[in-house]
Amino acid sequence: MTRVIVAAGGGGDVVAAAMLHAALYGGGEDQAVILTYSWDRLLVDPVPGPRSARDFTGLGSLAPSVRSLPSTARPKHPAGSTLPRLASDLRQTLALLDPYQGVEGVVRQLGELVACLAPESIDLLDVGGDILARGDEPTLKSPLADALTLAACCRVDAPVRLLVAGPGLDGELSADELRPLLGRVVHTFTAEDVTPVSGTLEWHPSEATGMLAAAARGVRGTCQVRDAGLPVPLTEESPRLYEVGLDSALRRNALARAIRTTTTLNEIEAHSRAICGFSEIDYERDKAARLRNQPPGALDTEAVLRQLARFESEARARGVTHTTFRHLTEALHLDGAHRGDLRRFLLTSRPEQYAAPLWRVIPDAGPGGDHRFE
Repeated sequence: MTRVIVAAGGGGDVVAAAMLHAALYGGGEDQAVILTYSWDRLLVDPVPGPRSARDFTGLGSLAPSVRSLPSTARPKHPAGSTLPRLASDLRQTLALLDPYQGVEGVVRQLGELVACLAPESIDLLDVGGDILARGDEPTLKSPLADALTLAACCRVDAPVRLLVAGPGLDGELSADELRPLLGRVVHTFTAEDVTPVSGTLEWHPSEATGMLAAAARGVRGTCQVRDAGLPVPLTEESPRLYEVGLDSALRRNALARAIRTTTTLNEIEAHSRAICGFSEIDYERDKAARLRNQPPGALDTEAVLRQLARFESEARARGVTHTTFRHLTEALHLDGAHRGDLRRFLLTSRPEQYAAPLWRVIPDAGPGGDHRFE
């Protein structure tokens, strides 16, 4: 049997899709194709926005307009992508969603894949739940990719199940906002479900999927994420996977409704500016321009420890118990290229603070107290 899983938001949802495939459909002969954007949000790729098939060499073919992405594929300079390394780590087949032909193009890709593979099931997976955003929420940061896949999946001539994992973990809509919109619990992820992707989580920069995995392993508390340092609760709800009606999601998501017949990414951006008040690719363009003027230097470990002490003191005062290495890199004013170096240094110097794949903020035990966790 072949399963198709559409990763609504990009690379982090790919890792969650691999968890989902193993947890819901098991191993054996069951196969899966994970459809995803190549969109690494400047963490790996210095070029703003998503990549298309034209940005890679070594792609395969699953259907006339669907390119598979094996581990031997490479992004063309100056672009970057985590997908080849993901393809090497994961046993599922990765295939590239191309948003540059708008929703019409993604509908065509999905339709061709269904015709070629006749899949047993099609799941649309979003970690966090911002696929259910109206579009006017002040906390919304990245609605474009999710709205595009939602709009396309609603037009495919095949049954598609919408699944939301870890409500609120993307730091955009809170679990309280999402709770009335969610349907039945399909599964609660466990530490065992994380095992197939544990090696990937050691290097992949996704925050939401990293928190999903940590919550599945039993981590609870408040995690600080993104460049703005948003606090995200890790609760008993965090490792759950919910089913949501596809049509009800479309009725709620104004951007997805508006872009259903678009044929270019530029059109989708224009609708996002009109409905949400911004295009996240504009934000990336501005940020990329700033980063070009800040060439990375060597990692100064003494400065890192001083800055870390200040960061943890301020985090404790806000009730923060954990953070992601992505946020920690930005909070310590380091270039994204240093994220791996920072992680290796901290895991070597303070391994007791690693709550895989998060960094644990040790609470202040007071004068003379023991700062270790029980």
